[in-house]
Amino acid sequence: MKITGIELIRYSRGIRVHAGEVDWLWVRIHTDEGLTGLGETYPCADAEAGAISRELAPLLLGRDPLCIDRLWADMFLAVNYHGWAGAELRAISAIDIALWDIAGKAAGRPIYQLLGGASRDAIPVYNTCYDHIDFLAEPVRLAEELAAMGIHAMKIWPFDPVAKETGGQSIHHGQMERGLLPLKLIHGAFGPSMQVAMEFHGYWNLPCAKKIAQACEPYEPMWLEEMLPQDNLAAYSELARSTRLPLTISERLMTRWGFRELLENRAASTIMPDICWCGGISEAKKIAAMAETYYLPIAPHNCGGPVLHAASAHLAANLTNLSILETVRRHYLDEYRGLLTRDLIPEQGWLGLPPGPGLGVELREEVLTRPNVHTTRIS
Repeated sequence: MKITGIELIRYSRGIRVHAGEVDWLWVRIHTDEGLTGLGETYPCADAEAGAISRELAPLLLGRDPLCIDRLWADMFLAVNYHGWAGAELRAISAIDIALWDIAGKAAGRPIYQLLGGASRDAIPVYNTCYDHIDFLAEPVRLAEELAAMGIHAMKIWPFDPVAKETGGQSIHHGQMERGLLPLKLIHGAFGPSMQVAMEFHGYWNLPCAKKIAQACEPYEPMWLEEMLPQDNLAAYSELARSTRLPLTISERLMTRWGFRELLENRAASTIMPDICWCGGISEAKKIAAMAETYYLPIAPHNCGGPVLHAASAHLAANLTNLSILETVRRHYLDEYRGLLTRDLIPEQGWLGLPPGPGLGVELREEVLTRPNVHTTRIS
């Protein structure tokens, strides 16, 4: 089997998250045997498509798509010289997912079976609260609604508005109380029956992060996620020593080499790779295996598009050291609707094992005719 073409499909969402527009790039790899593979990455579709067109597609055309490890190593070598920790790795991630989709289809099996089989009957999930209910204004109502759906873990980021006021360089008492309030209210209403993960998006300096962590301790959050930028992992180690709360790090680290120092300095209690950023299914599996040697769990970051959601489900089904999988109910109940041939929707806080063969999902062809979708084929 040979790769005959690579289709780049840009899906413009018209949605701003944090600093800018977030678009999805879908990649379809075509073969001479009629099998296709679907992959995805985000948030900068033009940059990632450029990396594929210029650097990666020439390496892939005419090659055997089942040689996934060899193709990954060749792609990484091709971009390594001029810097890989950005659009290039996100592009490799999308291609890697598509190659695993082809491998599953060729074998007639779901991807998780090719990874080593299912390690559980269903996948535990939490909800990241990009939601119709504002967690800053109505945190208890939001938690009540999630609990009614059988979801007993949620992620919020109430300190972000404060960080934007101060640049993450200072925090006074009133700002601290404002940031703590949603956590405090949910904890008061639910106690330990609703776990609350606190996301910080890397906005804070080290002294502020220590203060915030100390202030959060009485309310027992599930974890503190990305309090600092990810560029100085020794600072994370110092932060970890200053609090009894667990730290979760980091969807923005790429490749097993990016996670190596984090594992060695024991700063994180939970490891959070993003399949669409870290290097794809191949690299996420290796990162998880490395984490397992340190007895650390994996909680994959899953806040992109519907193909990432499907790929993350396959990885989560397989990993023996899975802790919990991120999901976004606004995504699976709204934004993903009508994009793929099958929806993967949690029930009572659990996501069923994903179907196959391969990813078990395809893009609906009518999606390609939408005005916000732009397609380029390389062959």
